[in-house]
Parts: sequence; C-alpha cells; structure tokens
Amino acid sequence: MAYDPRFGPSAQTPEQRANVLRQLQLTHPKLKTQATAYARQLYARYVAGELSWPDVRRALDANPAT
Repeated sequence: MAYDPRFGPSAQTPEQRANVLRQLQLTHPKLKTQATAYARQLYARYVAGELSWPDVRRALDANPAT
C-alpha cells in the first residue's frame, strides 16, 4: 500500500480511519450523537478514503444546517 499524504501515518487504511473517527467521536460526542445523515455519509467517505478529514470539516462547515 502506498502512503497517502492526505491521511496521517495512523490513518492509512480504512480500519485505521474508522478507529480515528471512533476516537474523535469519543472526544467530541456531538460528532456522533448529533450527526445528520449528510454527516454520516461524509464520515463513511472519510473511512473509505475518498475524503480527508479536512475535506469532511470543510463540507460540514459549508452546510451547517445539514
């Protein structure tokens, strides 16, 4: 697997990104408890490697009501 600079060294695989997301949700419970369908879709795209975390944040910040 080639290193992808969009993700940190501990988030190179889907499993690692899922773990990063779980850790973020434990630290910031609103990321999970108040996640809209749109946010959950972005999270899934992050785990799949389609979006970096900054991409997810930009998308959420651009659509605060979703």
